[in-house]
Amino acid sequence: MSRWMPLFAVLLCVGGLPTDVHAQQATPPGAPAHEEAKPLDVSARVDPQQVRIGDPFTYHVVITHPKDQRYELAVPKETGDFELLDQTRQRQDGADSATTTFAIRMSAFALGTVKVPSLAFDVATPEGPRAYTLPGREVDVVSTLPEDADGQGADLFDIQPPQEVPIRSWRLLLTVLGVLVAGVLAWMLARWWKNRPKRVVVAPPLPLDVRTRKSLDALKTDDLPARGHVKEHYFRLSEIIRGYLGERYGFEALECTSSELMASLRRLSPPGLPEDKLMRFVSESDMVKYARADASPESCRDALLFGYELVDKTYVPPAPPQAPVNAAASRVQ
Repeated sequence: MSRWMPLFAVLLCVGGLPTDVHAQQATPPGAPAHEEAKPLDVSARVDPQQVRIGDPFTYHVVITHPKDQRYELAVPKETGDFELLDQTRQRQDGADSATTTFAIRMSAFALGTVKVPSLAFDVATPEGPRAYTLPGREVDVVSTLPEDADGQGADLFDIQPPQEVPIRSWRLLLTVLGVLVAGVLAWMLARWWKNRPKRVVVAPPLPLDVRTRKSLDALKTDDLPARGHVKEHYFRLSEIIRGYLGERYGFEALECTSSELMASLRRLSPPGLPEDKLMRFVSESDMVKYARADASPESCRDALLFGYELVDKTYVPPAPPQAPVNAAASRVQ
């Protein structure tokens, strides 16, 4: 047991030592928060050098510093006899350094040669934040009164009692303007009423068979094959027949290929459809339209007659609407 006593004594001594190393190395009170930055060059000037009291002037500060640093103006809390109006900042980078230019607009409210308050800058560096303080420059502040103010009697006056001040009235001008605007609006309303869109009564569409026959009659009147336009004749005739079939049986016949058209009609199995003649017309029409095949005037006439025949064999007029059954008559029966 006596052999372990020295070791216990050493452990007790070590345990009594302070473990907070940072507490021993704390920053002494009153030390600056950041180190002072050292710019490469600084120039400052006041523009204009002489200014009237209350008038704004510009305090130009040009700082040349390493390229990896950034200078920002810390807005002063206390400016004394000066008022800080606004500030602008511009930076221009060079090969090894950068130039930051500050333009601070201020105004002074004390006469004589006064000194602009010192400006503090926050500096960001790769080593951490730094600070830089620029001593103020002097500016001459003069009065707004001329030099011979006392002799001319141009002195400051005491507070005067209320006086009647004439105010220009715009009532007449506003009245005339209102009348003009009202006249323009009335003219625009009358013009719109005169040119307003008239109500057009749309007549109900003609039945499908009547519209189709009218289209066939118009194609027959144009007599395109006699003028050498056989291809255009088949294009128009094919469009008329496909439009009729699509509206008659309820499918997109105009967008179908020839094989899709025949397949759709075979699925529907419409009664009275001359399928063989339709297939022959579709094949002949495709040859003329797309294969540059020629067609005789007789073939063109037969194809047009087929259009009339197709309408005659497949169109069924819709059933007329049923009249309402008389309830009294039904009760008697």
